[in-house]
Amino acid sequence: MTTGATPGYPARKPRRSRLGTFLPLGIAAWLVLEIWLLTVVAGAAGGGTVLLLILAGIVLGGVVIKRAGRRAFRNLTEALQQQQSGTAPTGGGTEGNGLMMLGGLLLMLPGLVSDALGLLLLVPPLQRVLSRSAERAFERRIRAATPGGFGDAFQQARIHRPDGKVVQGEVIRDDDPASDGPDPGPRRPLTP
Repeated sequence: MTTGATPGYPARKPRRSRLGTFLPLGIAAWLVLEIWLLTVVAGAAGGGTVLLLILAGIVLGGVVIKRAGRRAFRNLTEALQQQQSGTAPTGGGTEGNGLMMLGGLLLMLPGLVSDALGLLLLVPPLQRVLSRSAERAFERRIRAATPGGFGDAFQQARIHRPDGKVVQGEVIRDDDPASDGPDPGPRRPLTP
């Protein structure tokens, strides 16, 4: 049976990230809070009211997701039409679709906290602020992951051999259309 461990080296236990450690705990706490709030509201206003709140959230969430999907499809077809006609795409109106769909999904989940978060995500000024901050965070992560950008990440390929050594190399593309013939076989590396 193969364990994935390199012969001669002890097997390492993979380290869990902080997200992998705390995400299940956070989800469990959120579920307990949702259930507790539903029981408090059911005790104060009655079970029928809670059932109506849950059904209204499901219906409203479905309407929001459908509307955001239609808007995203309309923006996509407009961009494709502008590209085919040769005009520059305007690119407006697409920043809130993802957050709008997330808000609809949160509305569809049964619970009062998720409904409140879903309703907050439907507010356009908050959508703009969240989309800008998410875009900046994403760009920072990309810059931190690849110091020279994506080009350097793909130019510096690293191959890990079974003995643990790292072999550096780079991808060489042959864009010559005349070389459509049979593969000449393996190439000998150039040595200085």
